[in-house]
Amino acid sequence: MEETYPEQLYDKFFVARQPIFTARMQIWGYELLFRHGENIQEAVFADGDQATTQIIADGYNLAVQGLRQGARALVNFPRSVLLGEAPYVLPADQCVVEILETVLPEAEVICACRELKRRGYMLALDDFEGGPGLEPLCEIVDIIKVDVLGKTPAQVEAIAKGVKKFDALLLAEKVENHDVFKVCRKLGFTYFQGFFFNRPELIPGRKLSASQINKVKLLKELSAPDVDTSRLVEIIQTDLSISYRLLRYINSAFFGLQVKITSIPRAVTMLGSRNLRQWLQVVVLSDVGTEDKAHELVRISVQRARFLHLLAMSRPTVFDRDGMFFLGFFSLLDAILDQSMDLVLEEIPLDPAIKRALTDPDDTNAVWIALLDEIDRCNWKRLNRKAEQLGVPITLVNRLSAEASIWAVWVTS
Repeated sequence: MEETYPEQLYDKFFVARQPIFTARMQIWGYELLFRHGENIQEAVFADGDQATTQIIADGYNLAVQGLRQGARALVNFPRSVLLGEAPYVLPADQCVVEILETVLPEAEVICACRELKRRGYMLALDDFEGGPGLEPLCEIVDIIKVDVLGKTPAQVEAIAKGVKKFDALLLAEKVENHDVFKVCRKLGFTYFQGFFFNRPELIPGRKLSASQINKVKLLKELSAPDVDTSRLVEIIQTDLSISYRLLRYINSAFFGLQVKITSIPRAVTMLGSRNLRQWLQVVVLSDVGTEDKAHELVRISVQRARFLHLLAMSRPTVFDRDGMFFLGFFSLLDAILDQSMDLVLEEIPLDPAIKRALTDPDDTNAVWIALLDEIDRCNWKRLNRKAEQLGVPITLVNRLSAEASIWAVWVTS
């Protein structure tokens, strides 16, 4: 049983979300990024275009599915859209209006910002470099975002000191590794965004807990190509939590069944062996870690797996659809467990070619993981080049990413 989605919706736009963490690695919110499906390198915003508001609304509704209560969503607004009615389409108690770095503090901009504040919206200033001229905006906004990529600790410290006089919190963006995260945390940054959490923090002497070891063993069993349906039913029926989650999943609006399913064997039959095994793998991986970082990485892993799975169904790929699913699914397992990829894959019976792609970034097939990385980073130009390199139309990347995102929400919530 394969799920389908209306293609006309997802060819209109591409929406991605990047998590924002607190200093304690807890999810605070997400930055939502929208691009038009026909030209992923260009923003969707346009002066006076009614479709802009529609894309913001539709993209927002798509992106916030599955967000926990209280999580914030940052949306970029250039000058033309900031001055219009588009921001008010989004809920003030959840949306943070992010002012792009190209917006100057002109009188009408300041007026629009004050009105947004009056109506209860939080404001963030994007890509602040520490230079003069933006003081009027710094005095209004709640959050100042600092791009720390390529900057020395001294340069970041100088910017942080320069904005202490303003009543705004600091958000470090494009944090690429844990060392930079620690520096920014020490300098007083409150929020952190970047690819650092997608990488393991390897600490000498750290070992997997007994619970994690058991989950990895179960992943090993589920990854075996010859696992039968009766064994899957046995795993589910001996675990109350998994049984409950399966029945909740099969009876969710995602499937739209008219008759409620109350039997585990019936649910198993409805899903089918392949889909059931994939769902079980997701559930088991979700239980490996309890912290926000691990939960977010699981969601991204599931989204990656589904994307590659759907891609393999639509065109020839290096591995079959199950192999592509595994490639995406295990691509962040090292970061989830904070262990080296070689170690965590030691006991999992994957195709040797898939293991090489996961453990060796120079392996020919690792280019698929590089594609996933660019989707996560939302680096539009590099994503476009990587898709071209692999011969995958960017419009297909847009659509399958949207479909994978929805599926990931349903199976991880």
